[in-house]
Amino acid sequence: MTHPLNRLVSKDKALPFGHKAVPHSRSETPVSKLPAPSKLPIIAIVGRPNVGKSTLYNCLTGTRDALVSDLPGLTRDRRVGEALLAGNRVTLIDTAGLEEAKRNTIAARMREQSEQAILDCDLVLFVIDAREGVTPTDEGFARIVRQSGKPVVLVANKSEGRASEAGFYEAYEMGLGQPVAISAEHGMGLGELAEDALSALGLKPIKKVKRAKGEPLPEPEADLTDTPVNDEKRSIRVAVVGRPNAGKSTLVNALIGEDRMIVGPEAGLTRDSISTDILWGDQPIKLFDTAGLRRKSKIEDKAEKLSASDAVRAIRFAEVVVLLIDAERPLEHQDMVIAGMVLDEGRSLVLAVNKWDLVEDKQKLLKDLRETLATTLAQAPGITMITLSALSGKGVDKLQKAVLDAYAVWNTRIATHNLNQWLGEAMQRHTPPASSGRRIKVRYMTQPSARPPTFVAFCSQPGGLPKSYIQYLTKSLRETFGLPGTPIRFNLRKGENPYADK
Repeated sequence: MTHPLNRLVSKDKALPFGHKAVPHSRSETPVSKLPAPSKLPIIAIVGRPNVGKSTLYNCLTGTRDALVSDLPGLTRDRRVGEALLAGNRVTLIDTAGLEEAKRNTIAARMREQSEQAILDCDLVLFVIDAREGVTPTDEGFARIVRQSGKPVVLVANKSEGRASEAGFYEAYEMGLGQPVAISAEHGMGLGELAEDALSALGLKPIKKVKRAKGEPLPEPEADLTDTPVNDEKRSIRVAVVGRPNAGKSTLVNALIGEDRMIVGPEAGLTRDSISTDILWGDQPIKLFDTAGLRRKSKIEDKAEKLSASDAVRAIRFAEVVVLLIDAERPLEHQDMVIAGMVLDEGRSLVLAVNKWDLVEDKQKLLKDLRETLATTLAQAPGITMITLSALSGKGVDKLQKAVLDAYAVWNTRIATHNLNQWLGEAMQRHTPPASSGRRIKVRYMTQPSARPPTFVAFCSQPGGLPKSYIQYLTKSLRETFGLPGTPIRFNLRKGENPYADK
């Protein structure tokens, strides 16, 4: 018997998605793009747990964004991204595994998210595990998909070996049409999947543009990029982080205006760092909901380790980080560890105190919080602190303004002339101390970059300038040029004024 994939391998030597198949590891490229000017077709990837939905999502989007593991039920929230199917841009939704569940349980909330994705989409990719064959759970949820009335493409994943043949032919009995045999992990069968998906959407493959001999192929990302916009309107990457059960997903839902993330009293509901594109006024925002971060010594579960790594990655690639703390347990040691991590990464930080409506003595708590911040986060004085209730939405508008203001400070650039005028005045007020009997001369200063503001001072003895004097200069710099709450990088170099002879 001919294996279902044998006839597809030659077709997939050059995948029609614009990129090669991607293995399980993570990448540093955010998935979601800003919505196209016209509505893109929406494709939802659904199926029971551990059939390879997230692996297929990563493969089609050309990223490693969705967490992938052999642990069933790792995905909980809907993840949205873009892909190219034979030159056609589409929106993909990765969903939690469909499974039978009692009401008011985590599994029930996961199922609700998946069912909502089916309602919102234009096409369903129903994924089964060909090696395990069709299970009663598959048959039950196939009925849900048929009842939705949405076009369906049946995907028999993990079809790379002989063990999958029986399961592939069993799939015909589900009443969802002819199955497409693929292996998302190995990037096989994706050519036929693209053709069937486009046919179900009423679209045709876009013909390849003829290239001159020797002309290189276009970069994959080029097809996913909208018309360039000016820097003022580029998306600001905002990550919401904090300890488990601080209310991060509730806050993200409030900012989005819909129940995109599953929420509940249980700690650790969020696992993936889920990004969502929204607008604050006319400013595009890419908002990341992240898993709660506990102390490393307390993390033993494999899923939690993957989630924590994903949250740390979100911090590294964010521009503004909102640290959400619980007003009933404010500024614990772990909150300070997370804040220190954010500032060490050079990200702009906004502190949001959630569940403020439950606090009785608000003025006392505010005073205590400010005192704690002044002593524990002295490296970035002036961090903006917002009080809010994510559940009721009160104070969320103040958080939006605080994020935009913090982003503006983080992007501050100061003219070289103004910097050196300030430097001269600062040195007149407090002359640098002598080192080994020799006076230290700070001759010139410049700002090579922003994001965060980074400064370089040229002096005669960089190693001899005491830390206390650098702190004095940094504090004066903040106060003079209005740089509260953002990390500042102050570097010393030995040498003369590089522009003295120009």
